[in-house]
Amino acid sequence: MRLLGFRFLSLLAAISAASLMLAALYFQHVQGLEPCPLCVAQRVFVIIIGLIGLLAFLHNPGAEWIRRIYLGATLLTLAGGIATAGRHVWLQSLPPDRVPECGPGLQYILDNFPFSDALGLIFKGSGECAKVTWTFLGLSMPGWLLLIFAIMFVIGLARLVAGARAD
Repeated sequence: MRLLGFRFLSLLAAISAASLMLAALYFQHVQGLEPCPLCVAQRVFVIIIGLIGLLAFLHNPGAEWIRRIYLGATLLTLAGGIATAGRHVWLQSLPPDRVPECGPGLQYILDNFPFSDALGLIFKGSGECAKVTWTFLGLSMPGWLLLIFAIMFVIGLARLVAGARAD
């Protein structure tokens, strides 16, 4: 497998997503850090990226147009992850007096609002999303996810431009 080959990158995306989810579950269940609505949304993007990567790896299509579909779906999902993590980082960078009020919890939102309204509320974020509970090398969890999403996006875009078939 070539380093930037389609199948290798697909497997790498799946393994990366699984690793990120294991880390998220560790922080939630072992360290006791409860995810805010934006954290949950970012997890959804990570899971989708992992599923696309796993499916692409297992399918290993020979046709370039099918590989481009996988790459396009991954890039769209990464763009959503970048937007969500970017919003989260932005909320965390606000001065305390500019932080929005805390909204209802995620379960309450999902139980009491139509799905489209619930999505809007989740992606808007709230005061609890502005709280920084963990950092490593000066970056919060959403900061690290933003960086990871951006790196994966650049690699995927380079692969798409170079040609999905060139292995």
